[in-house]
Amino acid sequence: MKRTGTAFEVAVHEEATLGEGPTWDPATGRLLWLDILNSRVHTHDPATGRRTVRRTDQHVGAVKPRAGGGLVLNLRDGIGLLDPDDTFRWLYREPVPGRRGNDAAVAPDGSLWAGTMRYDEARGGGTLTRYTGDGTAETVLDDVTVSNGTGWSPDGTLMYYADTPTRRIDVFDVTADGRVAGRRPLATIEDGAGFPDGLCVDADGCVWVALWDGGAVRRYTPSGDLDRVITLPVPRVTACAFGGPDLTDLYLTTARVGLPDPHPLAGSLLVVPDAGRGVAQPAFAG
Repeated sequence: MKRTGTAFEVAVHEEATLGEGPTWDPATGRLLWLDILNSRVHTHDPATGRRTVRRTDQHVGAVKPRAGGGLVLNLRDGIGLLDPDDTFRWLYREPVPGRRGNDAAVAPDGSLWAGTMRYDEARGGGTLTRYTGDGTAETVLDDVTVSNGTGWSPDGTLMYYADTPTRRIDVFDVTADGRVAGRRPLATIEDGAGFPDGLCVDADGCVWVALWDGGAVRRYTPSGDLDRVITLPVPRVTACAFGGPDLTDLYLTTARVGLPDPHPLAGSLLVVPDAGRGVAQPAFAG
């Protein structure tokens, strides 16, 4: 196993309460990311250093580019669409008291797979749901606690998923119609090493996973072997994604929520230059 220390840079120094959801938008050359509990969508342009911050009306768990421009958002009460002219509308609205949207990802077919969780993190209180551009919603998993990282292999035949309290990264087979079957563990995070949060898949088919309370991001091979660890001074690493024009820089979001004496970089957007090579992510077809 190759182990790398703190070979990172600070992309954006920020005190986000719960930084999450880094996503590279190739159409704009910017990185999208969030502060869930402060209801903010951030953008970062690594070429110029320019950044923007947009406030949402609800807690926002994920934001992804849309194929025709604009954004799709996994909000507290459902899935919202932001049009290129900044007009907001609901794609699917289903308020559930005590529940909010969390991590989400776009599948190779352009559908959005969006997770939910209860604010009190009650066991089995969350879901993973597949949304299409016409507003159709299909529940994939209905017994989830903290729905988190979701990603697909480069050839689209496997899907990876983390329900954080299980400590597992699971893998599914993707069927011909884009659904999933055959859930099984890929890897389990050992006691004391943190909990699996957001994840991404690189061009080699390896799975990178951020470790909440683990102060690290790990890379697992398609066979489940641990082959790389990047350690960080911030304990609550929340998610990871490849970005930059060549998709070689690994961006990491972090959190300071619940930390009595947070590290000065807790809540910042970090980046590991030349960490590997990512895979271009599809935009939401809606």
